[in-house]
Amino acid sequence: MLFTLPDHDTLYAALLARDSAYDGRAFVCVSSTGVFCRMTCPARKPRRENCTFHDQIATCLAAGFRPCKRCKPLAHAGEDDPAVRRLLTALEADPSRRWRECDITALGLDPSTVRRSFKRLFGVTFLDMARQQRIGAGFTALAQGDRVIDAQTDAGFDSPQAFRDAFHRRIGLPPAALRRNGRIGIDWIDSPLGPLIVAADNTHLHLLEFIDRKALPAEMRKLAQLARGDIGFGRSATTDRAERALGHYFAKESAAFDIPLALHGTPFMQKVWRALQTIPPGETRSYAALAQDIGQPNATRAVARANGANQIAILIPCHRVIGADGTLTGYGGGLWRKDKLISIENAYARQRTLS
Repeated sequence: MLFTLPDHDTLYAALLARDSAYDGRAFVCVSSTGVFCRMTCPARKPRRENCTFHDQIATCLAAGFRPCKRCKPLAHAGEDDPAVRRLLTALEADPSRRWRECDITALGLDPSTVRRSFKRLFGVTFLDMARQQRIGAGFTALAQGDRVIDAQTDAGFDSPQAFRDAFHRRIGLPPAALRRNGRIGIDWIDSPLGPLIVAADNTHLHLLEFIDRKALPAEMRKLAQLARGDIGFGRSATTDRAERALGHYFAKESAAFDIPLALHGTPFMQKVWRALQTIPPGETRSYAALAQDIGQPNATRAVARANGANQIAILIPCHRVIGADGTLTGYGGGLWRKDKLISIENAYARQRTLS
């Protein structure tokens, strides 16, 4: 079961105090250095605004952060398992290496056993962990304006084409399709539930998705077509507004979002998405009830499809739609995230009850 992180102020105070009660249960990602640390790390403490906190190593890695070489969060988590410790040592020594199962076997280790151990300890397999670090390094390099060849080198890919292919599978667009100063800028926002890819211009938010959502590549291609290719890496004032608003949301301070949204869908889809925004945080609806809300009670299946086509997570709260029997139903970001979002929003329901 995932550890429920307290608010940002509590976690930052725990970091400053090197509170051992959070060791292994929370990790800090530091944007100014690009590393993540244990809460008891002896290094000089980062500024509050440069910190985000996660309850899993996997989400730190997926966000592109490297493990701290001083407090060694990976080694600490795997210190009781010799096979895990051995592989982590090898990964730290050569983070750009392209690992395969045969490499694990060559070390005299059983790939199946290793896979289970890493999933249990870190939430990802060893091969996925190595891949995340490599692609994360390349993504960061491109976002900072590096050439593809330099990003490829940072990510440890054998050739520019191999890096382009991996980037394309993850994002849906090849690096060459992204302009240096596109009208719609792509960046990412860190969150306690993992990194979110954000696409925004100076006035509107166009896309907000968890980076591991399977539909993300198709959504990015669609957005690039709508933008007529005028899309690239970059951060706008809208991105900053979204990041601040999500920070307040996850800190359970406010679930109010006043960011203009660009809704790229049919009139029916837009009608469903606007109806989703009227569901108060802490409440849920079934697909049938949502169809009733928009005045089309026979459109339950169409409502479900529109719900699944939403490409602005959290701000358009498709996670608030559940099955008619009260069970959690499909969510592109993963059912575990849907459960966490509903749990977070229960706090807002309690606040309304007390007010």
